[in-house]
Amino acid sequence: MKAHTTHVQSESYKWLVLTLSTFTFTFVVAIPRMSLPVLFDEISADLNLSLVQVGWIWGIGYVLGILVGFIGGPVGDRFGPRRTLAVACLVMGMAGAARGLSNGFTMLALTTLITGFASSSIPMNVHKTCGVWFPKEQLGMANGVVAVGMALGFLLGSLLAATVFSPLFGGWRNVLFVYGAVAILFGMYWLFSQEKAGPEDQQSNQVITFREAIEHVIRLRNVWILCIATAGVSGCVNGMLGFLPLYLRDLGWEPAIADSTLASFHAVSMLFAIPIALLSDRIGSRRGVLMTAALLIGIGTGLLGFSNGVLILAAVLLAGISRDGFMAITMTAVIEEKGIGPRFAGSAAGLIMSVMGIANVFAPPVGNWLAKFGSGLPFLFWASLVFLGFVGYLFMRLTAVGSTNGIRA
Repeated sequence: MKAHTTHVQSESYKWLVLTLSTFTFTFVVAIPRMSLPVLFDEISADLNLSLVQVGWIWGIGYVLGILVGFIGGPVGDRFGPRRTLAVACLVMGMAGAARGLSNGFTMLALTTLITGFASSSIPMNVHKTCGVWFPKEQLGMANGVVAVGMALGFLLGSLLAATVFSPLFGGWRNVLFVYGAVAILFGMYWLFSQEKAGPEDQQSNQVITFREAIEHVIRLRNVWILCIATAGVSGCVNGMLGFLPLYLRDLGWEPAIADSTLASFHAVSMLFAIPIALLSDRIGSRRGVLMTAALLIGIGTGLLGFSNGVLILAAVLLAGISRDGFMAITMTAVIEEKGIGPRFAGSAAGLIMSVMGIANVFAPPVGNWLAKFGSGLPFLFWASLVFLGFVGYLFMRLTAVGSTNGIRA
């Protein structure tokens, strides 16, 4: 009877956990992150930042993310994702609000660095939470739902931060103060949420040392291939999104239209995230969907370097269709990999985040620097990162379709 009661509670409570996970992506990670590109015009004018400095601010938040991936994932495997997410949200709230006190490039870079440290540990533990609470039949769907939360936050941040939030709250500094308070609130929610408990979860809740988790994950070839391919896509998207609002303003676009174009990327991504995840579950394919999604992102980004007028919007939509669906399938694929599962999900996702962090740090400033040789060159550079990662998928070891272990064809 007790086991049955625990099962019933888990079945109902997992949807509350999924809701909290989704809104954590929306309000703690995505809205604050995607507000920066549209606020950069205001921030750079206030702090007298150059275009290259703006690129570094956009990318520097991922510097410590390279290290956090090796730490945050194993920490989640060791202490559980609930407590890890609670601490991460609290730290991110305080550091994120501190960015509003910046008086120049150095202080803004330092506070953004610390904010990125906390922010980088959230996605891997959210996806681990999905792996812990949801069975393999629902895992793609669950990761798709949280991906929609991320896309929704990206949409709202890019659409509202400069045109609504900044005038409403009295400037970019107060916007960051409000974001910090929201992150702290979510940290409290996670702190008082429930752990999943029950005999079926005994293995996934066993104590794992940091060394055991890291050594286990880094031996898996498919995990490394996912790391490299995902880093290429992430570096492309991160660089393109940070540059696009400034690029469109330089072309003479009205700020509201430029911000709406960026928001359209996230809108179409949000609409297609769950259908892409469900399609992958239905056809029993991970690699095929990932390769198709990567191609769409790369082609759309590359076309931005040649497009004008309405064709820019078409290229943005093409690049955005599969972005969040791509991330949902990537995280599902790594959890399904033989030898990973919920037990090592945090460490595997953390390794992916670390390698992604390298691309996210260097792709924006390098692309922004190339702009002095031609306004379309940054987009071509970022698109090339996708195609380099795309090649990696060709070397993945596949298992039979329908297998519960390993990347499916």
